[in-house]
Amino acid sequence: MTDLTRGREFVVERVRLVDGGVAIEGEFEPPQLARLGVDDQVFVAAFVRQHGSIKAMERIFGVSYPTVKARLNRIAAGLEFVEDDPGPSASDVVDRLQRGEIDVQEALAELEGSG
Repeated sequence: MTDLTRGREFVVERVRLVDGGVAIEGEFEPPQLARLGVDDQVFVAAFVRQHGSIKAMERIFGVSYPTVKARLNRIAAGLEFVEDDPGPSASDVVDRLQRGEIDVQEALAELEGSG
């Protein structure tokens, strides 16, 4: 979100490649991080640049550990993530089956659960 949108949702309707003169029109959702407010974008960029160091974030922003954690939690709550625990991959299940760690029924149950 930029100051231009004043926190309102927006869509992008035209994308132009700078060096090719090609433009694509349609309705595109901006990336999740682009939908964050400017202050949160700066915070996330700093966090990434600091390799996820909360201690560095405390120093840079002059805030406490709980404040950094609370802000990260608030930002994370607004983002859609890949599933945190996607379960075992099919190849992992087959490997465990071949090693005799699980039986066929357990393998089938795990494969059905991961789909």
